[in-house]
Amino acid sequence: MSVDAALGSRSEAAAAALGVASGPLTTMDRIEGLLASDTRLSKEGVTRPHALLAAVWRLTSISGGRSQLRLATVFAPAALWDRARDLLEPLSRRVAEGTAVVVLVGRPRTPLREDAARWGIASILAEDAGADDVYLAAHHAFDLMETRARADARGHWLRRYRVELGELIDIARAMTTIRDVDQLLGVILVKSRSITGADAGSIYIVEQRDDQRILRFKLTQNDSVAFDSSEFTIPLSDRSIAGCCAHDKRTLNIPDVYDLPPDSTFGFDPTLDRRTGYQTRSMLVAPLISQRDEVIGVIQLINKKRDSGRKLSTPSDVTDQVVPFDDRSEELLGLLAAQAGVSLETAMLYDEIRRLFEGFVGASVEAIESRDPTTSGHSRRVARLTLQLAKVVDAETVGTYAAASFTAEDLRELEYASLLHDFGKIGVREKVLVKPRKLHDEQLELIRARFDFVARSLEAEILARKIRLFEEGAAPPDLGALDRELETRRSGLEAAWQAVCAANEPTILAASVFAQIDEIAKATFVDLEGTVRTLLSDDELSCLKVSKGSLTPVEFEEIRSHVSHTSRFLSQIPWGKSLRRVPLIAGAHHERLNGTGYPNRLRAEEIPLQSKMMSIADVFDALTASDRPYKKAVPVDRAIDILEYGVRDGHLDGELVRIFKDARIWERVSGEARGR
Repeated sequence: MSVDAALGSRSEAAAAALGVASGPLTTMDRIEGLLASDTRLSKEGVTRPHALLAAVWRLTSISGGRSQLRLATVFAPAALWDRARDLLEPLSRRVAEGTAVVVLVGRPRTPLREDAARWGIASILAEDAGADDVYLAAHHAFDLMETRARADARGHWLRRYRVELGELIDIARAMTTIRDVDQLLGVILVKSRSITGADAGSIYIVEQRDDQRILRFKLTQNDSVAFDSSEFTIPLSDRSIAGCCAHDKRTLNIPDVYDLPPDSTFGFDPTLDRRTGYQTRSMLVAPLISQRDEVIGVIQLINKKRDSGRKLSTPSDVTDQVVPFDDRSEELLGLLAAQAGVSLETAMLYDEIRRLFEGFVGASVEAIESRDPTTSGHSRRVARLTLQLAKVVDAETVGTYAAASFTAEDLRELEYASLLHDFGKIGVREKVLVKPRKLHDEQLELIRARFDFVARSLEAEILARKIRLFEEGAAPPDLGALDRELETRRSGLEAAWQAVCAANEPTILAASVFAQIDEIAKATFVDLEGTVRTLLSDDELSCLKVSKGSLTPVEFEEIRSHVSHTSRFLSQIPWGKSLRRVPLIAGAHHERLNGTGYPNRLRAEEIPLQSKMMSIADVFDALTASDRPYKKAVPVDRAIDILEYGVRDGHLDGELVRIFKDARIWERVSGEARGR
């Protein structure tokens, strides 16, 4: 409400009723005349909002002409201050805003005290003040209000700049810490819309397809309407708004996309507007430029609103609320886009490095499993089981691991460690790594050759004896006895060979078989050089007498050394801060809580939680895997029983085994695989 409207209801009669004499009215008539006739005042007019008040107005520009204020200097008789002060009440809002002040004419009887400022009293004029006095009073009053207005404007802009600077700093901090490209694009768009007051927006990414550059529509946001959107591509050319922005590497500020300048190379496609019912009007489009001065994306802001909280639900909302993007919005978006371009380039490079690294990890897993086909898929299954167990442990709210938590980076670190937990097998001799039987193939072939030599030697011996008997004129029965002896000794030799082959299998053998092998090892023959040798060497005998599996104690230690190799090999890789514990976690998956594990005989408190979880997954998969040619898969219930035996023996963590069992981690992994 204007001062005139607010005070106009107060008539001269009302003033008289308040006990104000006619003298002050005459004074106000004179003051009004002086104000109206003084050409020195740059004024918008002189009014009498009330019989006891005379107001002179001035329109003034502040903030470099960006806004204008209508100021009022109101003259009032001193008697009004004494007897009818409430007549000034309608001025209170303007006084508080600094757009109105009061000049008292005459000396009031009531002391002004400290409450004069609240009523907007700027100065006091003598009752008989002349034209110069009135001019100076009005001039000083306007100067006072303009000074205050400029100070308020500077304060307002300073506060705004501080807020904007704070927002830009927060935005920069957020963008520089995000490494996921899709998440970063979402932050860039949200922050861009926030600082410019845009209702909606989209982001495009520049891609290279063969010898042509294209724009990929990646993301859209809209406060007013919801609709499904999917990625699509358009040629990078100046025929589209986003394409022109990227092609020319410049910001476009379009007040109305339905009223483009005649010389525009681009047009606006209204298809989406028609499909969604949304109406696009103003648009601000800026390129995202990399450190190498290459356009890598485009940010497109739509419909700047007067009131950021309003939705554009109807055409009238668009008419009332949407305004062109101003210079400050363009400036702010330029600052944000400069930071966003660098951050996006960093995130894209990081994503490229991550994919490259994941490719290396995948290739490493393939290399490991190609050396040991009998465990094909083991590393990936262990990783999936371990990650799923970690997610369940993370959700625990009671018990030993209620405080355990894993961030996305922690889980990625655990995934790499699990995938590469057997990486050290590269350092184990292949013939030991994939040894299917107790003897290596070349050892068995050597024994076979030795047995064949003994058989040929036996035949030669019997033949020589036959020749001697024949020369001595022996009877046929004597010669037949030699044939029977040869057959008997051949049968014994074949039985010995069969015993060696039986003992060579990685099964648990009866004691009688080991006794037979001992006897065979004692048997001797004479080689071509005349040296007496045993049928089995000490090394061969040691292999054949392995009581369980196929590995000798020396070979078993070589297999166990793969964990040390894992730690050593992985430690050579510059993992970076977020993945620095990969070698430690992977290298401790064979440690046992009671300190009997390997390679470092760590005790429970020294073993990382991630390694404890991986140990359970490793044992479970080794038991239940169906791709092991040397053993049958163990049923799940039996595998769980064996895990619990491991708990009782002090090898595995009982609480983690309980969580693994209760959450049925293997089923979660299977369900997750089916979901993919």
